[in-house]
Amino acid sequence: MAIRNQLKLLLTAGSLIMTALAGPMQKAVHDDDDDTPLPLVIWHGLGDNYAAEGLHRVGDLAEAAHPGTLVYYIRMDDNTQRDQSATFFGNLTEQVAKACADIAAHPILASAPAIDALGFSQGGQFLRAYVERCNKPPVRSLVTFGSQHNGIVKFRDCGTTDWVCKAAMALLRGNAWSSYVQSRLVPAQYYRDPEQYDQYLDSSNFLADINNERAVKNDEYKANIEKLENLVLYMFEEDTTVVPKETAWFEEVNGTEITPLRARKMYSEDWLGLRALDRKGGLQFRTAPGDHMQLQEKLLNETFAEFFGPVKLGKKGVSQPAPVVLGDGDL
Repeated sequence: MAIRNQLKLLLTAGSLIMTALAGPMQKAVHDDDDDTPLPLVIWHGLGDNYAAEGLHRVGDLAEAAHPGTLVYYIRMDDNTQRDQSATFFGNLTEQVAKACADIAAHPILASAPAIDALGFSQGGQFLRAYVERCNKPPVRSLVTFGSQHNGIVKFRDCGTTDWVCKAAMALLRGNAWSSYVQSRLVPAQYYRDPEQYDQYLDSSNFLADINNERAVKNDEYKANIEKLENLVLYMFEEDTTVVPKETAWFEEVNGTEITPLRARKMYSEDWLGLRALDRKGGLQFRTAPGDHMQLQEKLLNETFAEFFGPVKLGKKGVSQPAPVVLGDGDL
């Protein structure tokens, strides 16, 4: 479902990224006195496309908060219909690789000391995969809204006439663990049922890898997450689209039992660098009012002011955005 015109965005089950390089690059990020804001990369959610009006209104808010911000919208195809279809159908390993290549080839993004990243729904975990797998240019702050970081246990309902969604969900419900589905159906690649955990570890094309859940860990994934200045995880308080909603905070939900991230082995053994990031104050657990992707201008402005903007603001810097009027609609 696309982001609504009034910025009460309904980005269904969807992903973003972030990290800053260590050593010389990290020093440059903090010592540079340039007040030019870092570029912002945005990855949209399921059923949306990179040119959607609501998505660009978010970009306008970011630019208004920090004038001069270059906003780049990740897309799998310049054709909006094909880009939307790619949110349902495609191989996530290939999609993340394309995003990495496109960002690295962008003349402005590639020359930036770092970038900031904003992921909506599934775009949030996709951007995290960017951080873990390539991160060139590096991400300073990654903010995700309603993302499925610990996967989903239920597939979404489709609109009556949403035939693309219906086709995808029919395949997913058939056999989510088959190699055919895992290489072609996007939501299946972040499906994670605790009651089928062994099948998930054996067959998952995407999430089991980027969550470093398999026996052999990828040290680069952990190192890149640790380099982030901020990983900001927003969970929607009344989310009925993403099941379970607590996945936005990396929480494990098995029936009625909920295990917070800090009580999980993923955290205690620090498979992803989340514990290290938490200990330096960079892991933020936030809530947003309302149902899935019902974003408010005020919350977005506060987020942009706190975590994005010029290099010299650093992690603690906060600037006040100019007031922005989007027109009709009570945001």
